[in-house]
Amino acid sequence: MDSTDPTPLTTELTRQQRFADYFGLERNVVAASSAVFSLGVGEELWKKFLPKYMESLGAGPLAIGLFGTAKDFLDAVYQYPGGWLADHLGRRRAFLIFIALASVGYLIYLFSPSWIFLFLGLAFAMAWGSMASPAIFAVIGDSLPKERRSMGFTVQSMLKRVPMAIAPIIGGALIAATGVVAGVRTGLAITLVLAAVTILIILTVNIPVIVGEAVNVRGVWRSFHSALKRLLVSDIIIRTCEGMAEIFVVLYVTNVIGINIGEYGVLVAIQMVTSILVYIPSAKIADRIGRKPFVIATFLCFALFPLAVVLAFNFATLAFAFIIGGLREIGEPSRKAMIVDFAEPHLRARSVGLYYLVRSLSVTPAAFVGGALWTLAPQTPFILAGIIGIVGTIVFMATVEERFAS
Repeated sequence: MDSTDPTPLTTELTRQQRFADYFGLERNVVAASSAVFSLGVGEELWKKFLPKYMESLGAGPLAIGLFGTAKDFLDAVYQYPGGWLADHLGRRRAFLIFIALASVGYLIYLFSPSWIFLFLGLAFAMAWGSMASPAIFAVIGDSLPKERRSMGFTVQSMLKRVPMAIAPIIGGALIAATGVVAGVRTGLAITLVLAAVTILIILTVNIPVIVGEAVNVRGVWRSFHSALKRLLVSDIIIRTCEGMAEIFVVLYVTNVIGINIGEYGVLVAIQMVTSILVYIPSAKIADRIGRKPFVIATFLCFALFPLAVVLAFNFATLAFAFIIGGLREIGEPSRKAMIVDFAEPHLRARSVGLYYLVRSLSVTPAAFVGGALWTLAPQTPFILAGIIGIVGTIVFMATVEERFAS
């Protein structure tokens, strides 16, 4: 064959294009997802161990529960401002602001002399996890057509969960070797370095600002489809289930069952690997049969996870519980795609922000209530959370029609 024959190169380019098309690897989506991965590697070194860090700095169960409630509150009130900034300043400039604010929070966490300062650090650190969320959703909505958004969210979710699978093991090993305080602070120092790397990644995002009619928050709410509002109701119930028990899982596993912190890191890795393994097959099947069955499966696993944890008695049974925890993600790309599909293009980030504002604000008391229930018996918040999750699953099944979930 003539060495100048362009066919092999053309074929190779076609394969690359097919691969990119299959996984929704548009340039801006890749950049935003890579930023999530980069900063996630740092955050997941210590995030799951923050309750133990607080405990080591002198905090009790009620203070830890209040921290969880504060986290949920900030997650709520930051969503809409994050969406507003992303719509008005553009995705790239908004991302840069969020990373800068989060880095201030990491510094406060790093140098906190007592647990009370962690509340101040939380106010800044949540800028990435909460303010950036609507912008990430909007980038996928901006860059991909409707039929490819589930896969776009799948890739983004996988890149978010890979650090969740790997970093807690490293973080747990750091803590086992140096102690809780030193281990967490080492992880925070690494996170600050990775924040600088993430800034370089974000500089490659290039999406023009979509100009539309000026709309206030009431106008954004009125733009919500009725099916999106019904999804929101069931989602609130499910996240109440999650919020009531999630922050106490590490305490239950280590203090009640007696698993060490290194083994807890392995359990978190099992959970995240399970999530990663189900993402792509579930997204492709959802494209063929509809999204509703997968969202139902997700909500059901949210209900079963706290019940499985409280029924566990050793590492093997906990591993089974954390597999169920990983299966909570089976329908998350489908649920996220539903939210973006219903949003007007020029309101996309604000619509996502308002959705999560209402959801997170509604579940804000859950962690504090869980802390109060923990003082009665450690099992109590987990059992009540499971019951609430089952109710939320039934509400979704009964109220959201299949034609709006496809």
